[in-house]
Amino acid sequence: MIDITILPVYLTAVIALLLLPGPDMLLIASSSMSYGRKVGLFASLGNATSGIILTLLAALGVSALIAMSPLALKALHLLGGMYLLKMGWDCIRAEADEAPELTDGSKMATTFYQRALVSNLLNPKALVFFVMFLPQFVSTNITATSGEQMLALGLLLNVLGLLFNLLLVALVGTLGKSLLNNVKFRTYQHKFMGGIFIILAVWMLSAFVTA
Repeated sequence: MIDITILPVYLTAVIALLLLPGPDMLLIASSSMSYGRKVGLFASLGNATSGIILTLLAALGVSALIAMSPLALKALHLLGGMYLLKMGWDCIRAEADEAPELTDGSKMATTFYQRALVSNLLNPKALVFFVMFLPQFVSTNITATSGEQMLALGLLLNVLGLLFNLLLVALVGTLGKSLLNNVKFRTYQHKFMGGIFIILAVWMLSAFVTA
């Protein structure tokens, strides 16, 4: 369901996009360094899940309708920014012994899966990206419909993105492993992640102001 003739160009564009630092990379890298590879893995899976949902919306045309509504986009900017601010505040005010959900490996992994999923779904730029980027590679030279092609292109993008994020988790998680055994680092790791979430919130809310 993808025109083979445009595949090299598409793959080149996808690789360039994956190497471009963004909020997703920041969240996955920082969570891997702060809490280990397992948490980074689940954050990557949460990001991939949101990507699949956005791909389905784009293929169905729903995201295009939302993207064309300035009010809907502003609402998404505001909700996403407020959600990230709350996550940041919860992390900053939490101490290691007062936040079992942040010290238990399994609960932590689940928490970051949900956070990566929701924060990306509430990011209007991700929505607009799928609406604007995927149609550029829809071809009229094959029999597949535009929706089928967008679905195939989006799934390929998500698979490559997940592989890239898993590599990032492996590299950063290994570097951060020694930090996890450092008592002083563990004292401030929640505050570090809180700062990351607040940076992401400002990133999103600044788009709300300028939209």
